[in-house]
Amino acid sequence: MRPPVRVGVFGLLGSGNLGNDGSLEAVLGYLRAEHPEASVDALCGGPEVVTARYGIPATRLHWFRGEYRTASRAGAIAGKGLGKLVDVVRTAAWVRRHDVVIVPGMGVLEATLPLRPWGFPYSLFLLCASGRLFGTRVALVGVGAGPIGNRLTRGLVRRSARLAAYRSYRDAQSRDALREMGVDTARDEVYPDLAFALPTPRADTPSGRPPGPVCVGVMDFHGGDDDRARAEEIHRRYLDGTTRFVRALVEEGRPVRLLTGDECDGSVVAAILEAVDSPLVTAAEATSLADLMKETAAADTVVATRYHNLVCALKAGTPTLALSYAAKSDALMDRMGLAAYCHPARAVDADRLLEQFRALEKRSTELRRTLAERNLVAARQLREQFTALTAALFPTTDHAQARTRQETP
Repeated sequence: MRPPVRVGVFGLLGSGNLGNDGSLEAVLGYLRAEHPEASVDALCGGPEVVTARYGIPATRLHWFRGEYRTASRAGAIAGKGLGKLVDVVRTAAWVRRHDVVIVPGMGVLEATLPLRPWGFPYSLFLLCASGRLFGTRVALVGVGAGPIGNRLTRGLVRRSARLAAYRSYRDAQSRDALREMGVDTARDEVYPDLAFALPTPRADTPSGRPPGPVCVGVMDFHGGDDDRARAEEIHRRYLDGTTRFVRALVEEGRPVRLLTGDECDGSVVAAILEAVDSPLVTAAEATSLADLMKETAAADTVVATRYHNLVCALKAGTPTLALSYAAKSDALMDRMGLAAYCHPARAVDADRLLEQFRALEKRSTELRRTLAERNLVAARQLREQFTALTAALFPTTDHAQARTRQETP
């Protein structure tokens, strides 16, 4: 009898970003359904959260606990520097214990938000290099990528992608971005975001009721990696435009439900609640993508910024308007048939946003049908993704067993 396949999952998981954790949940669902014999553990940002929530052993990604805090004192700077060396050994030792390592979704090959090369890009490079060194198959599954201005970050991302044994992307733009960096993507495929594989909760939305809630997904948005010089200006404009939009909805008597996707978004929620000061505006306390889907399923309409807020709303089948901050949001909206309903997050114009919102609501019934059709396609494509992943990463006998389970009525 063969020993169980040892599978590791890797990334900024359990660190407060609901989208990242949703991608992990989708991959764990696949592993438990198709490879229940596999032994699974994680190397991640929040090991205590991952173990408590998903029931798998987990190890901290970085030796230095202050890795993602700004280091100004000599002790912190020295700790970070030493941590980079210690993590070489820690990462290699962890990878060596596994047959397969999966990086589940996430924008691990992009810099649409501020990113330092010696942070996660360095960690990903250590992972992929260790995999190549020890013969551990590393898979970047349904990941996001994009153009990267910083030469060092771009070099680490390019090298990581080349060293991976398997790559797939959540949109065509991501694959194109890797190709433009010099990575051979001829055998790489594009599939919907992994979160579309999660169960879709249904909310009671009785017909004939008055206009229902509008979910507004907000973000602690300061622009991308190339916007550092004007980050505060971008943030002020985003917050002002979003606040004016929420106030306009309240003046029309519409209840507004504020959503977040990361712990850092709480400051934006607090600022809007203080500025609008109305009982019609409330804040959701979502701790998972399932919670976000329940909120968006109960809404008449969603206006959202974070990528996985959009995913949740679209998967729930709710007409959605994107406050788009990157090409990935535009690509997602286009895939789901709502390309006309994107608004730039860097230049939120409340009046124009209201016009788009009203146009969206006029087509609500039609768009719900469109989303239902597109979600069926996404589900089928993700089944194909998981079949391809089994073929690429697992022994032939496991692949045959998985195919047999899929084909059995």
